[in-house]
Amino acid sequence: MGNDSLEKLLGIVCSVFDAYSTVLFLPEENTSEYYLRARFSLGDDIREGMTLAPGQGLVGWIIRNGDPLLINNFDRTRSKLGYYASDEESKIKAFMGCPIQDKGGALCVDSCRTYNFSDKDQKILQLFAMLASDIHNGDSQVRRDLVEHRFYRSLQLIQLLRKQFPRWDTFLQNFLRIVAEASGFSHCFLAACDDRGESYFIEGACGDMGAVTGKDRFPIKSGLVGWVFGNGQSICSGDGETKAAPQSLLGKNSGGPVFHSALCMPLGIHRRTRGVLVLAHREPRDISPEVKRFVEMSTDHLALFLENLFLKSRIQQP
Repeated sequence: MGNDSLEKLLGIVCSVFDAYSTVLFLPEENTSEYYLRARFSLGDDIREGMTLAPGQGLVGWIIRNGDPLLINNFDRTRSKLGYYASDEESKIKAFMGCPIQDKGGALCVDSCRTYNFSDKDQKILQLFAMLASDIHNGDSQVRRDLVEHRFYRSLQLIQLLRKQFPRWDTFLQNFLRIVAEASGFSHCFLAACDDRGESYFIEGACGDMGAVTGKDRFPIKSGLVGWVFGNGQSICSGDGETKAAPQSLLGKNSGGPVFHSALCMPLGIHRRTRGVLVLAHREPRDISPEVKRFVEMSTDHLALFLENLFLKSRIQQP
């Protein structure tokens, strides 16, 4: 939605200034680079998915200095745009750009005619830059609202599971499926500690675990899961916080899938870590604070369910 709105806006900008191309660069999350968020051009040679660093080309100059730029007699030997994929840049004779003041980035236009832009045009372009920022911020808020709604709805479904599936195995399978789908991970499984606390095993899983079955036992200190058992703390792998080698979740030579991203949450029951809820993905991915919070709340719910089962079994004992 937001990208369509931005590209429509850039089409209007291109028409207003009788420009050849219009490009919008915005910050890339978790990096120091800026990416091509939207574009409109009378040609077909704008580079798709490109990124640039502050100071790189004329657009990078605007981003680094936070100042507008107007060039009405473009000299390719001294300056470079950089967002064209071929020799299309040789047609450009004029360039104008303004910074996105509130968050960084730049809105730029170019023309195949010299002296096509004026100081007045630059002030108008700044207004368009503010509008582009508002559209992008609104789209970001919409995405955040949708994510929050998905997590809230998933927590509601988890709350209903105890009544729908009183049996532990069916409850767990549905719980793992809901958590995996809501958080966007390909795998979700529960590692449970044995009675002696010497090893752990896979109690249930959503996603193909390869050669690993519920009968396999792993040393209690094995892999990232073993680290969580031993320390009682969550661990996040694949988003820059922890650089773990692939297949280190269950330890070396576990026979399980190769994971490049994982979130492991300890499951505390009566002040002891009796389980670890694991969400994993085969590809590296960013794990947002919202996802971490959702998984934490889901883990708390699962721990409460297990405590209730434990107390119920103790009451029923003669």
